[in-house]
Amino acid sequence: MAPDFDTTLVSQYIRSIFQDSRGHLWFGTIGEGVVRYDGKTLTYFSSPDGFHQNTVYAINEDKNGNLWFGTDQGVYKYGAAGAPGKSLPTGVAAQAGFRNYNQKDGLSQLDITRKGILVDQSGRIWIGTHGGVFKYNPSADTVGGQSFSLFNPLPPINVTGILEDQRGNIWIASSNRGVFRYDGVNLSNIAEKEGLGDNYAGGLAEDKAGNMWFTMKNGICKFDGHTLTEYTPRDGLCGTEFWGLIIEASGIIWVTARGCTTRFDPSLPLPHPKAFTVFTSAEGLTCCVQSMYQDRAGNMWWGAGQGLFRFDGSRFYQVKKNGPW
Repeated sequence: MAPDFDTTLVSQYIRSIFQDSRGHLWFGTIGEGVVRYDGKTLTYFSSPDGFHQNTVYAINEDKNGNLWFGTDQGVYKYGAAGAPGKSLPTGVAAQAGFRNYNQKDGLSQLDITRKGILVDQSGRIWIGTHGGVFKYNPSADTVGGQSFSLFNPLPPINVTGILEDQRGNIWIASSNRGVFRYDGVNLSNIAEKEGLGDNYAGGLAEDKAGNMWFTMKNGICKFDGHTLTEYTPRDGLCGTEFWGLIIEASGIIWVTARGCTTRFDPSLPLPHPKAFTVFTSAEGLTCCVQSMYQDRAGNMWWGAGQGLFRFDGSRFYQVKKNGPW
């Protein structure tokens, strides 16, 4: 019997995309674990390699060149021999293979969320889950202690995104309590009463000017530190349920929603006919977008419900196992 899915795809459902310090691309999938593309070859990691989870929601790399993967059964660390051109710190051994961290390691919540792994500027690792945020303690890990602890200042929220801004603040988006900002001492909350709306999707990004951007129930908004400015379908966004948001190095903002994706140029004063460009399946991007990523060469990647896509400036094209990469 023929399989009921397209075996030429990198994977049908791609929930996370990441480029490591070596330039390798990693794709977190639903059902096929994690996939690495080294510029020539696709490698699928599974149980024989020590990676026992089929679904990967988040990927990041620490300062020592280890890859971290967020799954629905905790996090996995993939030991590497350090980033290219760098040596490992004194006392840090190179570890090969995958190691799983779960309840025994202090992760009382095992469901890691999409975009739920942050490595901040000082190298600390933050893990967002459906029950709050956990911090990694490498010293405890070295001696076999509980290496993860709950970040207690934060309530037990359903985390939908976590990032660090240019000033070192940690921003945490939730599906039920808006967005939190932690400045290293104080925790503040921007929620519906301040105009954010129901930030259920977890789009969270910072532009070059230091403005924060969030998805909300009826669109997206910009926060300049004082004021929230909303952008909705009345302005030109497409969609009814807003899921994801990413800001290119150029400043262009991409917003994903049910049934369509919008390219937004915030440098154009509204109303402006070219500020919003809507893409649907007619422009090649099929099904619902589940991840977006810009690599170091400036290429934009999309993971959708029908595989992997790239954008050529006007249309989306599908990248399958045999390319075009």
